[in-house]
This record gives sequence, C-alpha cells and structure tokens, in this order.
Amino acid sequence: MPKSLDAAFALEVKTDQLHIINQFSSSVMQLDTVEELLEYVTSEVVSRLGFIECVIYLADDKTRTLKEMASIGTASSHDTYHIDRTEISFDQGITGYVASTGKPLMIGDVSQDPRYIADSRPALSELCVPLVYKEKVLGVIDCEHPQKHYYNDAHLEILSTVAHLLSAKINQVRTVEDLQQTVMQLNDAQKLERCMLQIANLTYQSSELDSFFESLHGIITSLLRADNFFIGLYDKQLDVLDLVYIIEEGVRSNAHKKISKEQLKDTASYYLLNIDQSLLFTKEEFQQHIDAGHFKMVGRQAESWLGVPFKVNERISGVIAVQSYSKSYHYDEHDRALLTYVSRQISMAIDRQLSRQELEHRALHDELTGLANRSLLIERIKHAILRLARADKRHQHALLYLDFDRFKSINDSLGHEVGDHFLVKICELILGTIRNTDTFARLGGDEFAIFMENITDKQQINDALERIQQVLAEPLDIDGHLLQASTSIGVAFCESSRDQAYKLLQHADAAMYEAKSSGRGKVKFFNNTMRKKLKNHADIENDLQHGIEHNDFELYYQPIFTIQDAQVVGFEALVRWHHPSKGFVSPNDFIPVAEDTGQIINLDLHLLELAAKQIEKWTSEGKAFGRITVNVSSRHFASLDFVAQIHALYSKYKLPLGSLCLEITESGLIGNLELATKIIKGLEPLEVKLCLDDFGTGYSALGYLHQLPIHILKIDKSFIDHLNKAHNPLVDAILSLAQSLNLDVVAEGIETEKQLAILKQTQCKFGQGFLKAKPMPASEAEKVINHGL
Repeated sequence: MPKSLDAAFALEVKTDQLHIINQFSSSVMQLDTVEELLEYVTSEVVSRLGFIECVIYLADDKTRTLKEMASIGTASSHDTYHIDRTEISFDQGITGYVASTGKPLMIGDVSQDPRYIADSRPALSELCVPLVYKEKVLGVIDCEHPQKHYYNDAHLEILSTVAHLLSAKINQVRTVEDLQQTVMQLNDAQKLERCMLQIANLTYQSSELDSFFESLHGIITSLLRADNFFIGLYDKQLDVLDLVYIIEEGVRSNAHKKISKEQLKDTASYYLLNIDQSLLFTKEEFQQHIDAGHFKMVGRQAESWLGVPFKVNERISGVIAVQSYSKSYHYDEHDRALLTYVSRQISMAIDRQLSRQELEHRALHDELTGLANRSLLIERIKHAILRLARADKRHQHALLYLDFDRFKSINDSLGHEVGDHFLVKICELILGTIRNTDTFARLGGDEFAIFMENITDKQQINDALERIQQVLAEPLDIDGHLLQASTSIGVAFCESSRDQAYKLLQHADAAMYEAKSSGRGKVKFFNNTMRKKLKNHADIENDLQHGIEHNDFELYYQPIFTIQDAQVVGFEALVRWHHPSKGFVSPNDFIPVAEDTGQIINLDLHLLELAAKQIEKWTSEGKAFGRITVNVSSRHFASLDFVAQIHALYSKYKLPLGSLCLEITESGLIGNLELATKIIKGLEPLEVKLCLDDFGTGYSALGYLHQLPIHILKIDKSFIDHLNKAHNPLVDAILSLAQSLNLDVVAEGIETEKQLAILKQTQCKFGQGFLKAKPMPASEAEKVINHGL
C-alpha cells in the first residue's frame, strides 16, 4: 500500500479512536455505578478500539488482590468466553506486576516472559495498563492477543487514555457511593438512636406491660422485620413459659399462650433459656440443632430465627424472638445486638412493673396475713355499691365485722409472735369458708371484715356465719399452746347505690361492739337502736368543737384527802358539759367519742387551760389548794409537743411548781413507754407529777409497774367496793408494791365508813370518794379549801 494511503488510513483510525474517546468522555457522565461503567467500557469502548480480548480488574487493597469485574473476548466454536483466573494476587503474573508497580507494560512475546500466567487459551502478546488516580492503583485493564508483537505504542497510548478517564470516573463514582453510604449510615444511626431513646422512654413511662409490648413492637418493626415475633416469660417455680405477646404474619394474637412443662422442654426457646445465650439460626443451622436433639420442630420451620434471653429476677426470666419465613430475608449480627438491647429494656420494664405490683399489693394488703387492708376493702365496697344501680332489686351486699375475742390477753401473756401466728391461723381457717368473690380484710389489730357481694337471701349470711363458727370450734395448737379462737361479729347490709362505704363499715362496727358487749362469740345485726346510738355519736362529734369554742365545758373538783384525818391535799378536776340544747351530757357519753375522733386532744388542752386559770386564781387569792389533778388522754404521750404545751401553760399563768398533776390510764403509758418517759422527764423542771389511774384493771400492770415513769398510784374503785366486810388481798398487794417503789397511793371511790375504816388500817395515805365529797363547782371547792371537809 502506498505511503499516502497508509497515512490516510492511520489518520482515519486515529480520528475514529478520538471520536470513541470523546463519546466515552461525554457518556461516562451518565453512568452512576462502577458495574455500569465497567460494562460500558468493555462493550462500547475497548472493543470498538480494536482490543478483542480484554479484562478489567479492580484492586482490593486489604487483600492486595485483583478481582475480575468485566471482560470481553472471542469465544471458541464449542465454548463461551470466560476467564479462568477471576482473582490474581499483586505478586502474581504480569497483571499483578502492573498493579504493584503502577506502571503499564507491553510485551510482544509473553512466552518469553516468566511472569506470564497462561489462561485456558494462551496468548502471545499482552498489553496491561494500570487504573491510577492520584497515585493510587484502582485496578488494571489487561488486553491479550494471539499474535506476537500485536500491540504498539499507539495501542498503549489509546488504552492509557481510556484508563485515565476510567480511573477518574471510578474514583468519582466511589466517592459518591461512599458519601451516599455515609449519609445512609448516619440516617440509620440517627434512626437507631431515636428508636433506642423511644424504647428507653417507653420503659420508664409505660404503666401497663401490654401497651408497653405493643409500642415496643412498633418501634422494633421500624428497625428489622418483626411480622413474626413473640415475647415469653418463664416462671422457674411453675416451669411454664407464658407467651405474653405474639405477632403472627403481622397480626396480633390477643390470647396468652402458656406452654406446659411437657411441651416446653421440646422448644428452641427452652434450649435458649437453659444455655442463657442468644441464638441466631439459618434454616439449616436450626435443623442441625434438631438433629443434635437440642429441641424439636414446633410449628413450621423458619428460614431465619433469632432469639435473645433476658432475666427479670431469680424467679422470672424470658425470651424475645423474631422469625422470618422469607428466603430473601435473614437476620444478622446487627439484629442480634439490637434485640439484645431491647431484651434488657424488657427486663427493666417487667421488673419495674413487678415492683410496682408488689408495692401496690403492699399498699392494699396486710403484711402479716396477706389479706386486703382497709383501703382496698373500702374501694371494693364503693364499686360494689355503684353496681347496685344496675343490679336486680333482690341483690344486696353484706359486711361482716369481726373482732377476735381475748386476742390482747394472748398477746400480753404469750407474746406478740404467738399472737401473730394465732391471727394468721384463724385467717387461714376463715378464708377457707368464704366464697371466691368475697373480700376478707384486716382492718387493724384483731379487727377484720368480710364483704359479701350480691346476696339474694339472708340465709346466705347465716350459712357463712355458721361455717365461721364451725371452723373455729376446735382449739388450735399455736407454737405448743392450745388456744381457743372465737370472734364477735357485727353484720350490716347495703341495698341501694345511694349507700356509702364508710356508713356500711360504721354500721357493721357498731353491731360488732354490741355483739362483743353481749359476750364472746356472739353475732349482732345492725338495727334501728344502733342507728340511734350512731346518730347520737355523730351529734356529739359535731357539738364537741362548738362546746370548746363557746366555753360550754366546766371543771368540777373532787377533794383528795388524807385517809387518817381527812385533810384536803388537792383536787381532781372532772369535766362537765352543759350542752345548750341537751343540758348535762355525761362524760361517759362524750369522752369515748372524743377519743375515737381525736377531738380529745383539743378538749384536754382546753380543760388544762381551765385548770391553769383556776390555779392562778386560787394562788393569787392565797388559797392552799394543794395540787390539781387533770385527766389526760394517752394520745398526748405520743408526741413531745405535749412538754412544750405544759411549759407554755406554766409560763402563761405563772403556775407554782408542783401545782399540776396529770392522770393517765396504765394502757396509755404502756403503749408509749419510751416516749412517755421522755415526756415526764421533760416536765420534771415544773415538778409535774404523773398519776396512774385505774391501776390493775387493764394490762398486767404489776409486770410493767417498775418501768413506768409515775409518782402516784390510784387504786380503782372496783377494788375498794370489796372492802365492805374485810381486807382485800389485792389492795394489800398493791399497797405493798407501791411502798417498795416509793409511790404515793390514792384509793378512789370511798363511799362507806366501813371502807374508810379498813383503809385506815393499811398503809394507804390518800383517798377520794362520795363519802367525804362529790365533785363540785369551783365555788364550792373554795369553801372546802377554807373550812375543810
């Protein structure tokens, strides 16, 4: 061919090549992925440039290998074109050499090059160009030809140009992909963080486990596939797995599924709980465990199964699991980590719920017996009363108010531990006699109640009472003591939705007191007579404060005198109530009411003020009245405030030291012995004396007497009544004991000369009673002070 034609042909080829390169430069902007890019380069660029067999490898820096990503070639008649070596190390072959050096290599006869690695169809010449961007090798374009010395500098130049453009585009695509991946990871991380925060907040905000599980599943679903999902709680004591929350094919199953002991041991969940490890299975791995006998197939087999255990406390543990039945979706380690975090939140939520339930149970139940307490009883009564509005008119409710007889004496004589065991045993027996719908409650101490709903026949009450009496008929062996239980019972009914819970309790209580006053083991039903008493009680309660504010109370004074010569040494101040409409109201009628309602505190302080005013008056008049004794409630001995109140009286009215004496019953002191001692010591600077009233009638006081911070003993009138014919050994014993403890003694209730004569023969120094003087107004008391008895 003439040289002019060769030059023209070369120019034409060069022009075509430049056209292909220019087209590649513009087209490459439209390609978004490396795969698309490499496929385009091999099929639309390299092949059109005359390279008949070509492979593009991309470098893996971590493993320092080249991996085949795209190729073109001429297939033989009996085979399709393929590359035998799809992965080449940097230290192998011509291709590896180019990758490791970053320099292109053109070899005319590869048979003479020891680096050449023959393919299934060995070549004779090879042109290998690196893909380099900013001195970083991204890969290699490797071209081979079956003819020797096929490639020339023009081939090297054009292929290098392609490699340069391709390297720049690969870097751009990877940069965009990395950026997209970073953005995606950031979004995923933010989403995960939001979800974790939602779960954490949910853990501490949810009050109900069911709603917690439902909300939790909604959050989990946004992070992984959970259309087959369950949460199970395992009770070690019962050996039962309770599936408390179940999602099957995206649908909530509302029924709890309890897996029995027999079924439980065959499940993957039980295996997971036993080994206490999370498990992530493919279908094949799941089958391997079945074949190994770790568990059996229960239900249909999942393509992927993930379960995580959690522990709530020593008794309760659990499992959370997800299952995929799709071959295209499998759980991974990320999902395992996520579910592990979720399991901890579930554990905390359940623990909080159980703790809350325990606190609620403690708040509404008696600690000793486990029975409902007063609050829970009243709440149930209220709800039951409301239901009467919708109930048949024949329906009514009943409340049985129980007081166990002689319980205090058992406590005092045998100790509180025996008393507690006695109570618990009685409650167990009674609990076995009542219906499942009845509420058995402890109201406090030895007082209990049984609330019976929806009574249609009063015979049901009689039957219940009979069952209680029968079960308590036989003596009980309590810690080696044979004790006989019995109970006084009051019964009241409510029939209308307008009734009130506290009224029902009040009526049953009143009936119980009537029963108790009738003797042991009696039953009384609330009636109109009791209703009138309650009305009177309520009226007194309402009028007491009015009486204090309007000065309706007056102190009467009964002289305390020496037994031998009837010299007045002081007075006991006794309250009288001149009611504006009822006239004189006996202390026996209003003092118990004041004690029950707590109004006794204000009443006592008012009476102490009246006594202080009288002491101030008599002192200013120079009258020798001795000492004034005022009865006070034991409630004052529950607070050190009482010390400050007495000091304030002494200061306000400038009372002489020792002019005031406080009288209290022995039960009040024993109930607050330690505090009472502190109170008396706080009153010592004022020389206030403490007088023990009704000695010997309540507690086993002889055993406590040496501990009581008292100065004076009063022998109760019931002992003095028996002095009409002869000495009373009990009186002699009390006097002897008082002498040994250096206590003064006052005999109260002296009404006959015979009683006084007998007392004169004893060591008793002081007395009081109707024989010498009844309680009298202050004006009459002044005459006694002036002229004696």
